[in-house]
Amino acid sequence: MPNPRLAARYAKSLVDLSQEQGQLEVVFADMQFLHSLCAASAELVNLLKSPVIKSDKKIKILEALTAGKISALSTAFITLLAKKGREGDLMEMAQSFVKQYQTLKGIHPVKLTTASPAGDALKQLIEKKVKEVKGWKHIELETVVDEKIIGGFLLELDSQLLDASILHDLRQVKRQFDKNLFIQNIR
Repeated sequence: MPNPRLAARYAKSLVDLSQEQGQLEVVFADMQFLHSLCAASAELVNLLKSPVIKSDKKIKILEALTAGKISALSTAFITLLAKKGREGDLMEMAQSFVKQYQTLKGIHPVKLTTASPAGDALKQLIEKKVKEVKGWKHIELETVVDEKIIGGFLLELDSQLLDASILHDLRQVKRQFDKNLFIQNIR
């Protein structure tokens, strides 16, 4: 069961410790790696959450997967999680660390969804407009291709969604026909 408060607390502790030791950037890269590792493998997440598998076995598996790829501080953090029985929340903690890092550095994530791959000119235009409208200095643009939207784009930023897709327009037209507002005027 997801526990965002727990994840935020552990992530905050790791942010503070990594800042004290001057390893914030290194640990940030480690947490991105760990999050992508967990996101790519549902089996790994299930293994980490399994109450049947012992913590020392989980630590050995994680050490084998991350050997030479993450810092000593991140390795110690994973070991601590395993000893406390919190290794099942590793993915959520890594994600919370990334969000806290972005907040700390003033980086705002923006997600652009298009029906076909977006070109560099469009990406630059979107970045420029978002910075101009929101007054942000740093944004992290993520692009996603979703053919279901048919055309146009979806822009997600700061808990807001700007839906300028053709699919949205078609749904609006369908709602108008479903309400059938024009029937009254015909009679």
